[in-house]
Amino acid sequence: MSMIEKIRILLVKRGNISEAELARRLGDSPQNFNAKMKRDNFTDKDLQRIAEVLDCTFKATFRMNDTGEEI
Repeated sequence: MSMIEKIRILLVKRGNISEAELARRLGDSPQNFNAKMKRDNFTDKDLQRIAEVLDCTFKATFRMNDTGEEI
């Protein structure tokens, strides 16, 4: 599942918030946010901020399949 899909699911689960409203809550313009959504181009910092605004926890990790170790 792409990050865009995950964000859209969160928006619905958090009260059907529009992407434009999320952009405003992030202090970004709807146009800039829309461009990031089209490119699926979010930094870890962007995703952390989205999580904060939507009252969620964002966790980006790599998990080694053979050992289960997360990095």
